[in-house]
Amino acid sequence: MPGGAKLSTPAAAGPPARRPRSPIFLIGMMGAGKTSVARLLAQALQYEFIDCDAELERRSGVRIATMFELEGEEAFREREALLLEELTAKSGVVLATGGGAVLRPDNRARLRDRGLVIHLDASAAEIARRTQHDASRPLLQAADRQARIESLLRARGPLYRETAHLRFRSPARNPRRLAQAILAHAALAPLLPGARAAPIADAAVEGQDT
Repeated sequence: MPGGAKLSTPAAAGPPARRPRSPIFLIGMMGAGKTSVARLLAQALQYEFIDCDAELERRSGVRIATMFELEGEEAFREREALLLEELTAKSGVVLATGGGAVLRPDNRARLRDRGLVIHLDASAAEIARRTQHDASRPLLQAADRQARIESLLRARGPLYRETAHLRFRSPARNPRRLAQAILAHAALAPLLPGARAAPIADAAVEGQDT
């Protein structure tokens, strides 16, 4: 597999039959590379790219950290669930979800039933490295960031595995090769425009990883 990216499939049933323009949903921890990889996949598949957290911020006019501070996590999760209900109904979209999108059972069911769910899996050490200078993530504001990430991974890991049809390891600093590995998987074949995916341009990886 390109770039050493590793793939495993969950114990549950594999991906359902895909139809043209079926949506793709990327799940995983903050800092796993969902935004960068989703941009690349959308470009190659000629799909629309949407980052769920960025869309929440655009619609509300405030940052995620501010939502947490003013309303608390539960209110944020309600906003997130309402947006996911809308966005997962779209076709021809690659959606980068927030790290906690899988916490609610209705979100997990909606994601799994409506599209192809891909889990980008990164280690706590790698996530800590990628997010070490990022003060915008309220759940990572702790004295020992890596320990906090390990705690979140223990809680969320089973939920990611329950929800995903496919799981890919997210290698360090290599979103392009990871996107190419995903596109090479048989589950993506029905979604490719024409005989093959469009080439991945360098500019497509700009933006913050989520």
